[in-house]
Amino acid sequence: MKNKKFMFLGAVSALIAASLTFNTTLLAKDDVVKTPIDQPTVEASRLQSLAKFTKVLSIVEKYNVDNLTIEELMDKSLKGMMTNLDAHSSYLDAKSFESLKVQTNGEFGGLGITVGMKDGALTVIAPIEGTPADKAGMKAGDIILKIDDKSTLGMGLDDAVNIMRGKKGDPIDLTIVRSGEAQPLDIHIIRDIIQIESVYTKTIGDDILYIRVTSFDKKVVEDVSKAVKQNQAMSKGIILDLRNNPGGLLDQAVGLVDIFVDEGIIVSQKGRDSRENETYRAKAATTLTKVPLLVLVNGGSASASEIVSGALQDQKRAVVLGTKTFGKGSVQVILPITATDAIKLTVARYYLPSGRTIQAVGVTPDIEVLAGTVDTKENKFALKESDLKKHLEGELEKVNGDQEKEATDAIKDDEKNIITAEQLTKDIQLKEGTDIMKALIIIKG
Repeated sequence: MKNKKFMFLGAVSALIAASLTFNTTLLAKDDVVKTPIDQPTVEASRLQSLAKFTKVLSIVEKYNVDNLTIEELMDKSLKGMMTNLDAHSSYLDAKSFESLKVQTNGEFGGLGITVGMKDGALTVIAPIEGTPADKAGMKAGDIILKIDDKSTLGMGLDDAVNIMRGKKGDPIDLTIVRSGEAQPLDIHIIRDIIQIESVYTKTIGDDILYIRVTSFDKKVVEDVSKAVKQNQAMSKGIILDLRNNPGGLLDQAVGLVDIFVDEGIIVSQKGRDSRENETYRAKAATTLTKVPLLVLVNGGSASASEIVSGALQDQKRAVVLGTKTFGKGSVQVILPITATDAIKLTVARYYLPSGRTIQAVGVTPDIEVLAGTVDTKENKFALKESDLKKHLEGELEKVNGDQEKEATDAIKDDEKNIITAEQLTKDIQLKEGTDIMKALIIIKG
C-alpha cells in the first residue's frame, strides 16, 4: 500500500484542495496458521463470517418493510462497517467519491471550516480566517447539531461535508452547541469560493518576527523560509502561530520543523503493515535559524499543526503556549474498489520524537493560557498632556489638514505589517507569548 496513495493528514475539510492519487491494492493473503483440530482455521472462520453476513443480507432483502435493492443494502452495510472502525475511515459511494475528486481537483463553494468527529459528534476543528464561517462567528469546538433541517446524529463525516459544500452564494443554516451557551445557536452562512492565505508575517516591536500559518498547503515551507530569510537581520526571536490550523500536507509539516531543527527525529509513522512504517528526520542543510522560538496552539490546532508543535516541544526547540490541541494523529489512504467507489481507511498513526502519540490525546502546551483579552484599565483621574493641548491640536488640523491625513494614511499602511501594542491587548495568548519571547531574547543576549 506504499505505492500510489493520498494521505489525509488534515481532518476532513470543506475547502482545502490537494492532489489525489490512488492505490488499487485491496486485500492481502493471510498467512496459513496451524491450529488445533478443535479450532477453526483463519480461512474457515472467514468463510463462516461471510456466510453469516450473506444470510443476514438475504433476510433483510426479503423481509424489510422498505423495498431496497441488494446494491442499496450493500452500500449501507459497507458504510456501517467503515464508520464503526474509527472516526476517519469511511465508504465512498459513487456520489461521495466524485465529490472528493471535485474537492481535491477543482474549485467549489464552501463555508471555510474544517470538521471532524470527536466523541461521536460532528465538531468544528477550526474556522479559517476571513472565510464565511469565520465572519459568521463559528468557533473551534462548536458541535454541529443540524445542517439546515437535517440532524447530524448518526451522520457520517463525509456525508456532512458533502451537504455543507455547495455553490457560491447558496445559503446554509447550522444549529450548533457551544460550550458556555445555555441554548443551541443558529448560524446563517452564505457559501463562497474559499481563498486562503496560508502564510503571512508581521513584526512585533523591533526584533520579533510573527509568522501565522493557517493551513499546510504545498507552499508553506517555501513561504516560511522566505519570511525567515528576509527578516533574518532584525529577528532575534520568532513566534509561530498555529492556532486554528486544521492541518494539511505531511511533507510541509516535516519541512517546517526542519527549518528550525538540524538533527533528530521529527515524526514517525507506524501501521499494522510494516511497509507503512517510516521515520522522518531533520537535516542540518535545511535549517535556517537558531533564534528563540515560541509556538501558539489551541483546540483548533490539528494533525500537521500537532506534529509541528509536538516535535518542536520534544526537541526542546520551542516553548509551546496556549491550550490543548485537537488530537488527530492518524493516516488515511484512499483505496478504489471499482471505477466509481472507494474506501478511506486508517492505515497508520503518527508518533512524536519522544514516542508519544497525538491521536485522541493532542499536544499539551508548556504554558497554558486561555484565550481572551488583556485587562487594561485607565486611571480616569490622571492628568494627560493631550488634554492640556487639545485646543492646539485642533488648530494644527486646520493649518496642516492635508499633511495630517497623509501621515495617518502612512501609519495605517505600515500597521498592516506590524502588530501594535493595542492589538496585543486584544489577544492575551499572543501578549503572553510576546512577553516570554522578550525574556528569551534577553537571556540569549
